[in-house]
This record gives sequence, structure tokens and C-alpha cells, in this order.
Amino acid sequence: MEDDELQAIRAARMAELRGSASGGASSGGPSAPSGLGGNAGAAGGKGQEDQAAQQEEMKRQMLSRILDTDARERLSRIGLVKPQKARQITDLLIRMAQQGQIRGRITEDQLIGLLDQVDQASSGDAGKITFTRKKTVQDDDDSDFDL
Repeated sequence: MEDDELQAIRAARMAELRGSASGGASSGGPSAPSGLGGNAGAAGGKGQEDQAAQQEEMKRQMLSRILDTDARERLSRIGLVKPQKARQITDLLIRMAQQGQIRGRITEDQLIGLLDQVDQASSGDAGKITFTRKKTVQDDDDSDFDL
């Protein structure tokens, strides 16, 4: 049953991508004439908002099927503190589910392990802080006090 739902989500996403690819080219033409461009942009913005809301709802439903309740709570708490990291983990989990790498529900401990893996993979330069002191006249090695 989950495979059927997953296939439906994939099909909807592909149709959405095809529609946005062809819709972007066709919406550029009608908005070029003056006068109607502002109204067409507002209608297009509402459609994009609806599409984004629908996409977020699909993500939320998929996460509720993938994650255990404790893991969902942890991910939401991470989202409060570090929204970029939560988005990254959410996208990773959905991609893994679409590729069939997730068999059952992910527990909180498994989510913590996944977070650790992502931290280790991205810890190259992101976590380092480098201090560079500017030299002033008083920091000169040839000070007059040594004489």
C-alpha cells in the first residue's frame, strides 16, 4: 500500500515539474504586454503558493509515515533552532524513502545517528572559526621599549 502511495506522489511530482517547466516558458509571453502583467503575476503567485503548500503537505505526510513520533518531535525541535538543518534532513529522508533505502519507521536513535552522519560529512569548513588579528603599530616586533 505504501508503494502505491509513493508511486502516486512520484507521479504527481513529475507532473508538477513538467507543468512548471512548460508553465514557466508560457507565462513569460503573456506577462510581457503592459497592463495585464501585474494581475497575471498575482494570479501566478497564488498558484505558486498553493503548489508550495501542497508540496509541504505531501512532505509532512511522507515524514509522518517515515518517522516515529519521537523522531518527528526531535526533527521539529531541530527545525525551531536550525531550520536549514531540518530542511536538509527532511529532504534527505524523503529522498531515501523514494529510493527505497528506508524499510520501516525511523526511530529517534536512528535519526540521531543520521544527524551525526550529516554533521560529520558537512564539518569540513562549516564549523571552523578562524580569528585573524590585525597588526597595529603597537604590535610591531621592533618595539622601542627593548633598548
